[in-house]
Amino acid sequence: MTDARPDLVIYGSPISPFVRKVAGVCLTKDVPYEVEAINVFDPPAWFRDISPMKRIPVLRDRSVSEEGIAGTIADSSAICAMIEKKHPAPALYPEDPMALGEALFIEEYADTALAMAGGLGIFRPIFFAISKGEEPGLDKARDAWANQLPPIFDVLEMRLGGREFFASGALSIADITVACVLMQVSLVAETPLAKWPGLAAHFAAMQALPAVAQPFAAAERIVRRALPTPFDLT
Repeated sequence: MTDARPDLVIYGSPISPFVRKVAGVCLTKDVPYEVEAINVFDPPAWFRDISPMKRIPVLRDRSVSEEGIAGTIADSSAICAMIEKKHPAPALYPEDPMALGEALFIEEYADTALAMAGGLGIFRPIFFAISKGEEPGLDKARDAWANQLPPIFDVLEMRLGGREFFASGALSIADITVACVLMQVSLVAETPLAKWPGLAAHFAAMQALPAVAQPFAAAERIVRRALPTPFDLT
């Protein structure tokens, strides 16, 4: 009997934008993978061993090891860089040094500044409250939308500079990361971006990309059970 399991296992949840980022890289490169659910708030002991920061995702490459720390990588950026090295085509990290630096900066900016404002400022106060049967923290979410996100959108708009992609004139890790993190807000709130036309066009294009849309659909199915309609925060 043939073992058809993919080599790559992503431990986490599709609700995480960082899990979706890794999934998007795999899909872009046509690399088989599977997602194994982990409750990050009450993870099993073996997961604590492979995730020192107690965060998702963690990747396991079964071709290296089926158990233990060997063959595992924690942190979405490290995971995506490893996948690029193992499966180089199509490239998601630019060859040109300056373009590579720009792509890595945008990836980091989305993973930190955008994720903090959109995830901690909007997604968590809404979805986590609703999941516990509480009233959503709309005041906090509206403040994040009105005050925290606009300066971040300004930076992204400027860095795009009217181009289709953030770096090298082609799809890169920067584009996938920005889309996945911004779509975290879309799970619980409307995201009107008319003030940032370049970012709006980029976001629309990324949402239509199967490698981004497919993992997002899995997250949306989960969120819509608790929240049928996103909120208007304007």
